[in-house]
Amino acid sequence: MKKPQAAVRSRLRKQASRQEGSEKRVLSSSQVKPSTAAAGLAKRQEAAWQASVSSYHLFRDTAEVMAFRENLLNWYDREKRDLPWRRLAEGEVDLDRRAYAVWVSEVMLQQTQVATVIDYYTRWMQKWPTLQDLAGASLEEVNQLWAGLGYYSRGRRLQQGARKVVEELGGHVPHTAETLQRLLPGVGRYTAGAIASIAFGQATGVVDGNVIRVLCRVRAIGADSSSTLVSQHLWGLAQQLVDPARPGDFNQAAMELGALVCTPQHPHCSQCPVRSLCRAYQKVERGKLLASQSLPGSPDVEECASSTELCQLCAHPTEPWDQTLGVTNFPRKASRKPPREECSAICVLEQPRALGGPQILLVQRPSSGLLAGLWEFPSVTAEASGRCQREALLQELQSWAGPLPASHLQHLGQACFSPLTFLQVVHTFSHIKLTYQVYGLALEGQTPVTIVPPGARWLTREEFHTAAISTAMKKVFRVYEGQQPGICKGSKRSQVSTPSSRKKPSPGQQLLDSFFRPLIPTDSSNLNSMAQ
Repeated sequence: MKKPQAAVRSRLRKQASRQEGSEKRVLSSSQVKPSTAAAGLAKRQEAAWQASVSSYHLFRDTAEVMAFRENLLNWYDREKRDLPWRRLAEGEVDLDRRAYAVWVSEVMLQQTQVATVIDYYTRWMQKWPTLQDLAGASLEEVNQLWAGLGYYSRGRRLQQGARKVVEELGGHVPHTAETLQRLLPGVGRYTAGAIASIAFGQATGVVDGNVIRVLCRVRAIGADSSSTLVSQHLWGLAQQLVDPARPGDFNQAAMELGALVCTPQHPHCSQCPVRSLCRAYQKVERGKLLASQSLPGSPDVEECASSTELCQLCAHPTEPWDQTLGVTNFPRKASRKPPREECSAICVLEQPRALGGPQILLVQRPSSGLLAGLWEFPSVTAEASGRCQREALLQELQSWAGPLPASHLQHLGQACFSPLTFLQVVHTFSHIKLTYQVYGLALEGQTPVTIVPPGARWLTREEFHTAAISTAMKKVFRVYEGQQPGICKGSKRSQVSTPSSRKKPSPGQQLLDSFFRPLIPTDSSNLNSMAQ
């Protein structure tokens, strides 16, 4: 198997070099490369930074770099997962189609698990196998296929990038990380490096969440990995380590190592191909040895010992090494800000007797911002207290569907509880925790509404489930469907909650409660005996 793959890689490198000239010609005068002076300054600054960093956090020995590459690639050749985007990229000779296959996978995999992406990727490539196919699709089609994958702006920008390639770049994807990042919307440093290395064989390193974890442990980098200083250092290490003969495989191997072995909480160090080069693993083993021999821990040549000032790549003194955490002491990140909390009143407006079956009303979100272009149930921003939200929501509904019977607008709740408890749907986006107060309005015994203004439409339930809607809307609709007369249906806590809901007491607490609960007689004989 290696010989055909090597032949493909050689052929791809030759094609890339032949097309390099045509790529340069598409650059406009406003997209010139940085001046030689600026590039030289950057190199001098990088050299000064490297000189100031302790060798403990670097790869100063060429033999170490070579061993890291060889061990990692050998492991990858044995253990790599069989994934659809890898099969497409490895077997595709056409450079642009190969780059497109990588591009789609890298965008989908951002902030999303591999298991989730596989089905979306397969359906996407079946529907739009080339850049030209994607460029000719509508945004509605893109949003519809992307629905449920999250971070919806990714799909929109992917299509924008495809259209730019087709309409402005002659149908050819830029070949270098620098031009990919400069020319294509939504393509950042990581995605550009992944496409350039995997599709075009450019020897450029990449840094994603998995690679950050691997590098921070291998070189014991304890400072905040999201800081600019540490990020620059990690990109420098990635560039130093990338194998020039197999850059794409190396980058995928580093990410694969972080996904399968060097995991966030329960790493499998015994299976790691580079553990002999890992500072964190060495520190753990040294701690075990000292503990077994009852020897006091003391710094040695293996530790970082900056004699001039506090090392900017080590953990802050207020965050000492925790032996119980092992290698998961690395990496360390600054605590995240909690998501902003918002509340919304939302209504499922249904025509049960519409021609062709029951229909529900959806309206389209603005073309920019959160969930841009997706469809949702009519809603209004509401205070957590719900003051006046009913009136505001009714006005919003009437602006789309005309006069409506106000008495039919119901705030959905669970009648099994006393007093009636209103249901909420809580959905957390990347930076917003949104609580939906769910209402329902069924137009019974009325003439069906058939005309709605632009930006609204009536859909059957079947059409709803295949429309370009967010996961939050599916949660809301499940709550609406569950509100059947005389039935009290439960839901997952992550999806539906009640403001007054309480956790069930533990068995121990129940025992204490029963012990201290006053005795309450239930029949007349007990009452008489107690009175006597």
